[in-house]
Amino acid sequence: MKRTVRAVYPGSFDPITNGHIYIAERAAAIFDEVRVSILVNPQKHSTFSVEERHAMAREALSYLPNVTVDHFTGLLVDYLRQERSRVIIRGLRAMSDFEYEFQMALMNRQLAPEIETFFIVTDPKYSYLSSSVIRDIFQFGGTVHDMVPPGVFRRLRERFPPISQGRDPRRNGHA
Repeated sequence: MKRTVRAVYPGSFDPITNGHIYIAERAAAIFDEVRVSILVNPQKHSTFSVEERHAMAREALSYLPNVTVDHFTGLLVDYLRQERSRVIIRGLRAMSDFEYEFQMALMNRQLAPEIETFFIVTDPKYSYLSSSVIRDIFQFGGTVHDMVPPGVFRRLRERFPPISQGRDPRRNGHA
């Protein structure tokens, strides 16, 4: 009997970007099942609710048959145990990511030695992308339509209407 390997790709995904999707695609090509798991942190103010982030991620990843979307609160290692997973997926963009992710991987290993962390290096064209950068660029009138899935772009337009003073509404897809 073949053993199914389920990996968990955790993050805030506020919102999900094309860089996140790239990592999910790569993980889906390696593991039998990938669960994109949205961390619900009550101490952190998110731009989008967990329900909105869940819907955006589910829509953006719907073409990957072995990828599902979920959310969790609490320790990641507890969530992995609950989901019967032993694999954490983390994306790396730059060396600064590695330092932080390495510390987190060691802490998770201390808490749960049976759990492994797999790092997937992003495509260089996504190395500058982060959810916070996307939000900031969009709010100040920059173009982000090629950095996020269409559903995310639509929700950004709904959440952050164009600033009437000097912003060209066409730059963010407002025609």
